[in-house]
Amino acid sequence: MLSEDLLTMDNSLRVIQGEFELNRLPKRPLELLRAWDAADEYLLNTLTDELKPLNNTRLLIFNDSFGALAVALHEYRPHAVSDSYLSQQATRLNLFANGLPEDSVTLNNSLESLQGLFDMVLIKAPKTLALLEDQLLRLRRHILPSTKIILAGMVKSLPPSIWKLLERYIGSTTTSLARKKARLVFTSLDSSLGAAVNPYPAYYKLEGSEYLISNHANVFSRDNLDIGTRFFLQHLPVRNGSSDIIDLGCGNGVVGLIAAERNPLATIHFVDESFMAVASAKENFFRAFGEDRLVTFRVGDGLKGFETASADLVLCNPPFHQQNVVGDHIASSMIKESRKVLRRGGELWLIGNRHLNYHVNLNRVFGNQSIVAANKKFVILKATVLS
Repeated sequence: MLSEDLLTMDNSLRVIQGEFELNRLPKRPLELLRAWDAADEYLLNTLTDELKPLNNTRLLIFNDSFGALAVALHEYRPHAVSDSYLSQQATRLNLFANGLPEDSVTLNNSLESLQGLFDMVLIKAPKTLALLEDQLLRLRRHILPSTKIILAGMVKSLPPSIWKLLERYIGSTTTSLARKKARLVFTSLDSSLGAAVNPYPAYYKLEGSEYLISNHANVFSRDNLDIGTRFFLQHLPVRNGSSDIIDLGCGNGVVGLIAAERNPLATIHFVDESFMAVASAKENFFRAFGEDRLVTFRVGDGLKGFETASADLVLCNPPFHQQNVVGDHIASSMIKESRKVLRRGGELWLIGNRHLNYHVNLNRVFGNQSIVAANKKFVILKATVLS
């Protein structure tokens, strides 16, 4: 049984800017994780004296997981850039929960162009170094040598390559002492550094096909086809009569693309919570099939927004982490949502590492499951809506 302390976990962030109630997304019963970490606290509590922003400071925030930085610094009307739909939604909800107007923060997705120059830039170190590289390259034309730039992260998520990226694209760095296993990195623009070409999106030819696959910086396995997806593609079904197929957590969209090839009369629906993933999937699909094929693209929270009993087949390679937190809660949510969205006779096809035991969840939600294929590392499971 959970202790009373865990059942009543304090969701209040207390920093020099004030006290703020913050929650994570997706919502889970008995949530045991906070919507911020020690790096957020360290960064916010460092913004004093000469680092405290002025009222007219143009402030830019990157990768604010659930809005902790944007909410605490709302009085400066910051711009917040994220590749995560859930991050943006959490920021909106946390602003509302603290009685703050939504327009006190300007939310930009990772592919939207920034406007103007910024006086201060706060960066939470992302899980994907390629995303940080892309962000630094996009940032260059929006800062001056006087712009204060601070990157924050937990020590375990700050590899040496973080410093190399900052020094290659922005300028020399200095580092704070570690505090509660968090660290800050300070830098400013060195105007003598030459402009660099952004290598993203990256492209590769999908093996065994003529398809050229585009991958923005935050897309999983952006340099080549990963071994799990390769195994999944070998076994994707042909379902005569299927009219709606969903590529759930689509990434660059190769699963939906091959499903479209094998099911030429079906409408394909691509869904991901990453703006870069959906943009990649869209480019790849249109390059392969043109714009006459029936297809939809959606950046969102899983299958929320899809009508009940509106699909015949859901294809999914669930993520087993959210940012730096490992767990099966996202996969569990995807399985439950798939059961609701599938028509009678519809199927969920899911691939995962063998040790993840998705079959238990499938049996609980669908009442059935079977193995389509398996190898030493992966298993493809199928569950059917029977009633």
